[in-house]
Amino acid sequence: MNTTEQVEKILADTSLSTELQNIAHKVLHKERITFDEGVYLYKHAELGYLGVLANFIREEKHGDKTYFNRNFHLEPTNLCVYDCKFCSYSRLIKQKEEGWALTMEQMLDIVKKYDAEPVTEVHIVGGVLPQYDVAFYSALFTAIRAHRPKLHIKALTPVEYHYIFKKAKIDYATGMKLMKEAGLQSMPGGGAEIFHPEVREQIAKDKCTGEQWLSIHEEWHKLGMRSNATMLYGHIEEFHHRVDHMEKLRELQDKTGGFQTFIPLKFRNQNNQMSNVPESSVIEDLRNYAIARIYLDNFDHIKAYWAMISRETAQLSLNYGVDDIDGTLDDTTKIYSMAGAEEQTPAMSTRELVNLIKQVGRKAIERDTLYNVVTDFENVVFEEEKKPQYYKLPVVNQD
Repeated sequence: MNTTEQVEKILADTSLSTELQNIAHKVLHKERITFDEGVYLYKHAELGYLGVLANFIREEKHGDKTYFNRNFHLEPTNLCVYDCKFCSYSRLIKQKEEGWALTMEQMLDIVKKYDAEPVTEVHIVGGVLPQYDVAFYSALFTAIRAHRPKLHIKALTPVEYHYIFKKAKIDYATGMKLMKEAGLQSMPGGGAEIFHPEVREQIAKDKCTGEQWLSIHEEWHKLGMRSNATMLYGHIEEFHHRVDHMEKLRELQDKTGGFQTFIPLKFRNQNNQMSNVPESSVIEDLRNYAIARIYLDNFDHIKAYWAMISRETAQLSLNYGVDDIDGTLDDTTKIYSMAGAEEQTPAMSTRELVNLIKQVGRKAIERDTLYNVVTDFENVVFEEEKKPQYYKLPVVNQD
């Protein structure tokens, strides 16, 4: 039974509510669901129903293709002027003995460690500190581009940009133009959390607002550039807050078309100020991926971070709307492990990642940051390969 027939079977199920049948009809005919219908799905739709609809959309867009890239993370610091309640990664400046703050030279040394590796992207994100300002990041991006022109720089979230532009007394449009001129090529989706002020003010009241986050991405899109978007779910938010978040993203995407990928981020409760909040179940994780795929009809891709949710859940997600499971990564990123993710040393070789995808009947496609195909692994036979030795971040700042 193909995906269209599966949706038609749902439509023939007289036991389903009228609302669920109407939503299925819209999905089959590529019509947009409403805000209220999004909330209804969260409250009433079972996993099997959601999986059928989300997989229909996923296969209409991508067939069996599942994307990944070869990347590494550069995290300048885990010290931060902000105090987000959900964050397990950052340390306040007064806790600097528990953190690191890399110099320009140390950052470039990390980049150079990958000179012999076939990586296509450096992902730069970290805490917010005064010394990492517009001039610093402009110089860093320029230096990376000069050293390795073909390495794509995906860097910094609106949280960081809002801070450094305010410090420099420049507006968002001017700031993003400067970043592009320095060598920035795309933006990650972090810092979005939950846009709605009812929730945002409780978990991240100090940093940029949801409106400011969206405005910075809009200015970046106006320059003809691409970015990603995230949503932190499974904490104190209610279902309507999730739909409100996706609605705002959908509206901006209608306006600019600049978003590539939506990445739901599962709240992990270890080592942060919200440890009393229970984590969402795997069932709820899969439901959330599926509803995101259904709701965000103008987003090309839905991504699951395998390092955050486990390899097994990532495999399951490929039947619930997800078509991208991020990259090979390596142990240069501490963001996931410090929050209690299953992957405490998040590293997979290309061979392992390809096999992970193939094990669930999907086709593994290595992409670059902008989703151009690098390698189609459908017929690739791997030789025995040695896993690369990656550069580890320091855990204490060396002054």
